[in-house]
Amino acid sequence: MAKTMNVLLAGFGGQGILFAGKTIAYSALMDGKELSWLPSYGPEMRGGTCNCSVVVSDEPIGSPLVTTPDVLVAMNLPSLDKFVNAVVPGGTILVDSSMINKKVERTDVNVYYVDATKIADENNMHSCAIIILIGKMFKELGFCSKEALDAGIRKCIPAKKAAMLDLNLKALEIGQNS
Repeated sequence: MAKTMNVLLAGFGGQGILFAGKTIAYSALMDGKELSWLPSYGPEMRGGTCNCSVVVSDEPIGSPLVTTPDVLVAMNLPSLDKFVNAVVPGGTILVDSSMINKKVERTDVNVYYVDATKIADENNMHSCAIIILIGKMFKELGFCSKEALDAGIRKCIPAKKAAMLDLNLKALEIGQNS
C-alpha cells in the first residue's frame, strides 16, 4: 500500500518556513519519493504570514495543495490557530513552544512541544529553529532515511551560504535528540 504524507509548515516570513519545506522535499527526493513543494506567503516577505505545503508519496501526487495535513509544523500562534483543526485525526502537530504559549486542546492528534527558538538562540543558531523542528519531525515520523535528510539539507544550502551547513546539521541533530 502506498504511503502519502501531507505536511503544512506555517509561521511568519523570515522564520525559514520555505527553506524547511524545501529541505523535506529534497530529502524525500533523495529517497526516490514523489513530492511536491508549494510555498505561499503574504505580501510582506519578512514578518508577513507564510506557509508551505509539502506532499511526500510513494505514488504520483494528484494535488500539491495541502488542506488536511497529516503533519502541521506551527512556528507562531496565528498559524496554530488557523490550521490546528485542519490536521487529520491521528495526525501530528509540532509546536515551537518558545513562540506559542498555548496547548493544543485536540485529543485525537499527537502533539510535540519543542522550545525550538529558545534552543536555537542558546546555541547561536538564530535562524535554525524550524530546522530543529524538522529534526524532531524526522525522529517521530521517519519520513526519509537519515542519509537522505543530510543530503537534502546539503542540497538546499547554496554555496554562498556554505557556512550555514554545519549550523543546520547541528540543528537537525538537536531536534532528533529532543
